[in-house]
Amino acid sequence: MPLTGKTVVITGGARGIGAAIAEALVNEGAHVVVGDLDLATATETAERIGAIALPLDVTDHTGFTKFLEEAEGQLGPIDILINNAGIMSLSPLEDESDRATARQLAINLHAVIHGTREGIRRMRPRDSGHIVNIASAAGKAGFAGAATYCATKHGVVGLSEAIRSELRGTGIHVTVVMPAIVRTELASGLKEARFFTSVEATDVANAVVKALRRPKFEVYVPSSLGVMNRVTRLLPRSAAEWLVRAFKGDQLLVDTERDARAAYEARAAASAPATEDG
Repeated sequence: MPLTGKTVVITGGARGIGAAIAEALVNEGAHVVVGDLDLATATETAERIGAIALPLDVTDHTGFTKFLEEAEGQLGPIDILINNAGIMSLSPLEDESDRATARQLAINLHAVIHGTREGIRRMRPRDSGHIVNIASAAGKAGFAGAATYCATKHGVVGLSEAIRSELRGTGIHVTVVMPAIVRTELASGLKEARFFTSVEATDVANAVVKALRRPKFEVYVPSSLGVMNRVTRLLPRSAAEWLVRAFKGDQLLVDTERDARAAYEARAAASAPATEDG
């Protein structure tokens, strides 16, 4: 499926995975709108790659809908919607504040539900389109130190599976992307673990482009992550958990360098103004 001339909207497109996907799609000839709470950075990114930047707080659902309307007003009907915006706050669940919980639920899950619903409503009349939801390897497993984050990403995977069934035969494709640790600001302070190799944002972008060219539902980055997931699913739970512990995968989000994450955690804490206002 050629991507030249397609209208693409990406949430959280100012930096990290979103910016990498935006650049890759511009290079494919697509017309891209990046939405982000940080309009200044989004504008810098858009000017650098040849896209359009618009302000977006995904937790403001009325504003989210207006953002999509503005994107369509400038570039025409949306062909591809990429729900990428997300945050990850790390701490034991017992130490996590209600605000931190609400913030992650609002950005990582509720906003994806709202964006997906709005995307379907726009694509249904044309019987074509593609919705890409960026989840995580944490959408298929639970990791200590990030219980709420894992819950939201499990929710994104479940949402994507359900709407894939609802949209079967309509011409609207659904893709859920599950990366390992991606070396962006979100992963600040995280250490490497054996057999849990981190990837770059460009690796995720390339996988998304591939899934858009030839529609595919589940996308793991790296692809070996999918193999590992299938293998561990075949094992008894006790054996699978022993394997994860043996490779120290259970410490991925616990044994972190807190000072290195401080700047990111502070920015994430200010990332849902509509939720805070509510």
